[in-house]
Amino acid sequence: MDKPVILAVDDDPIVAGAVARDLQIAYGEHYQIVRMESGPAALEAAQQLRLQNRSVALFIADQRMPRMSGIEFLEQAIELFPEAKRVLLTAYADTDAAIRAINKVHLDQYLLKPWHPPEQNFYPALDDLLADWHASFRTGFQGIRILDHRWSPHGHQLRDFMARNHIPFRWLDVERHTESDPLLNALSTGQHQLPVVVFEDGTVQSRPTIAQIAEKVGLHTRSTTPFYDLVIVGGGPAGLAAAVYGASEGLHVAIIECAAPGGQAGTSSHIDNYLGFPSGVSGADLSRRALAQARRFGAEMILTQHAVGLRIEPPYKFVKLSDGSEVSCLALMVASGVSYRKLEARGVHELTGAGVYYGAALVEAVACSNQDIYIVGGANSAGQGAMFLSKYARSVTILCRGSSLSVGMSHYLVEQIHETANIHVRPHTEVESVSGEGHLAEITLHDMQTGRSETVPASGLFVFIGAAPCTEWLRGVVERDEHGFLLTGRALVRGGRAPADWQPGRDPFLLETSVPGIFAAGDVRADSVKRVAAAVGEGSIAVHFIHQYLANP
Repeated sequence: MDKPVILAVDDDPIVAGAVARDLQIAYGEHYQIVRMESGPAALEAAQQLRLQNRSVALFIADQRMPRMSGIEFLEQAIELFPEAKRVLLTAYADTDAAIRAINKVHLDQYLLKPWHPPEQNFYPALDDLLADWHASFRTGFQGIRILDHRWSPHGHQLRDFMARNHIPFRWLDVERHTESDPLLNALSTGQHQLPVVVFEDGTVQSRPTIAQIAEKVGLHTRSTTPFYDLVIVGGGPAGLAAAVYGASEGLHVAIIECAAPGGQAGTSSHIDNYLGFPSGVSGADLSRRALAQARRFGAEMILTQHAVGLRIEPPYKFVKLSDGSEVSCLALMVASGVSYRKLEARGVHELTGAGVYYGAALVEAVACSNQDIYIVGGANSAGQGAMFLSKYARSVTILCRGSSLSVGMSHYLVEQIHETANIHVRPHTEVESVSGEGHLAEITLHDMQTGRSETVPASGLFVFIGAAPCTEWLRGVVERDEHGFLLTGRALVRGGRAPADWQPGRDPFLLETSVPGIFAAGDVRADSVKRVAAAVGEGSIAVHFIHQYLANP
């Protein structure tokens, strides 16, 4: 951890040097001594220290300085570091000004110049002030800070991306956290558009894109080479499993993932029935472990990139990425999974990210403390989200169109929900509309049996209503079913015949699509079992067939 700072400012170079020398002798072992020779320069230094999340223990300022007096400097500096102790260096003639400053800038001490010998006239006063500062000092969060308000859709996207990619950060709600005020005061004029991201080195980005965040924190957003043995589109359980097995067996593997490792499973707050985890595991933890395993074997993860197109020049496949670049490979595996279906109700689009969320939105859980929230959906993901959010919210109400949760939800989850006092279930209910000024405030519910509508106050609406496959980028190249899921293996063989353009003298492999060398695994595949374990199994099995294909492409 960096040393706390003592910042001294005096426009006389000789005096400034003497102050810095005496401070270094007595306090240099435990503090960083910063010496400045003008008020504006010292204020700029203090602003940078604030942005770098440094701690300032003490300001020492000379009163008589051109352009900015010591009192004027301290008046602005305490807005950046209100907890720092303040000392004014004065001549005897300025004593009255120093006394007035006690009230104006809450001056802790004024010292007359010259102060020699320091052991008698300088150090004792500073020793007491520094002891007081240490007694109340608490180490601040060391990491990225996001300044924003709760109902910002852009800020929600940034926080969700960073949380899912395991990037440590602290969110400071500018409407509730007083700690955000000194940071806002340290920003330059052009940096006040929220959300504002302040990095550990003091760099500031106002309204950054996810790609800019990824670039700044060192995530890989571009391929290291244009060619791979195996390219995997999608970093969910199926894709990560294929990367682990493929890379461990010597293949040069790249994973293309638009958001974060783990895919939709990575957003799951708790997976109770995954083999080997008797106490359950969060989707974030499972994906973090799998990614570390894949990287250990040499697999690359290319983040923030979407696959937007595919062209074939046998035996090579060229995947076009959203930044305009291409990566090529001999074998391609599509594990792009599914995306949440959008809720078709009035007002939802306008309030998405501002009270309406798709998935469990783990970063919003704490903000739901002691509030009433609603969940739309009747499958496992909705049940897992309800159990997680019930730890924070005053009440959680599950809205499902069916007669009960047991129709589409695992038995163990149904039992947990019934045993949780603050979770309620409303069957035969759908969302008619949502409303609010700038953020969700009310939901209008429609009872499908009685036909009646009811408007209720709500702080959050979390949507889990099924999903659609992410396969539009394969349209016209790879065969899909009527819902967009990829056809593989025996589903492609009709009347004993392989697809019309099929060239190899063999039937498609079990997980192979209509294009030789392109495989599919996980939720994106037609008739797949929608379970995390099944996706992991398919991803690992696909590598076996990929080796067979590569042996004779």
